[in-house]
Amino acid sequence: MNAPTTTNEDLLYSVTDGIARITFNRPQARNAMTFAMYDRMAEICEEINADRSIKALILTGAGDKAFASGTDISQFRAFKTAQDALDYEARIDRVLGTLEQCRVPVIAAIAGACTGGGAGIAACCDLRIGTETTRMGFPIARTLGNCLSMSNISRVVALVGPARTKDLIFKARLVEAPEALSLGLLNEVVPDVETLQRRADETAKLVASHAPLTLEATKEAVRRIRRTLSREEGEDLILKAYMSEDFREGMDAFLNKRAPVWKGK
Repeated sequence: MNAPTTTNEDLLYSVTDGIARITFNRPQARNAMTFAMYDRMAEICEEINADRSIKALILTGAGDKAFASGTDISQFRAFKTAQDALDYEARIDRVLGTLEQCRVPVIAAIAGACTGGGAGIAACCDLRIGTETTRMGFPIARTLGNCLSMSNISRVVALVGPARTKDLIFKARLVEAPEALSLGLLNEVVPDVETLQRRADETAKLVASHAPLTLEATKEAVRRIRRTLSREEGEDLILKAYMSEDFREGMDAFLNKRAPVWKGK
């Protein structure tokens, strides 16, 4: 089954020989995610769940500068109330939960920056392949002053452990490819983008050739083993961050390309 790619959209989707591919297609914005892109990604995962002819899914970013650099900051400008913050995190939890529970193996082909929400997407994937220029992290303590959703925290802790999760977020640093490989944020590192796309295709074809129910059962079993905090368990933390003066200062500083001045309130 083949599905045509639409070339004028922020998120491209195609299927060739049972391998689905989603491309985040905003290279001019380092593939920052709009709400519409998040929602479309979730819709595609649901479509894949209903189509047994699809055997694997590849996620990648257009260009060589970024896989995805997080949520487009302009999306936050409309935040006025506590409910806005809760609704945003509910949307992200729903979308990333749908991605994580997609029945087929999901492979992230990561070139360049994979930060914030982009790193959250990568953490939902089953396999992550990077290039020598890949950098991953959650620099929100330096940029926006918000916080990760409870589900995202749970996923990162499952990948690298509690101490390394705090190290990544407290220091607001981006991990270079060799360290990302050693930490388990990446499964494999290849030299360049051309090799990355070829390797992602090869990996997708390999897993697509294996027993699908074995893969589905293993994927779901691993997901069930991991303790995932619910959104309700973290609502107080979400509101503390998103309703703060610091978050508004972080947005303004980011959009105006200046250093933020944190007040802790």
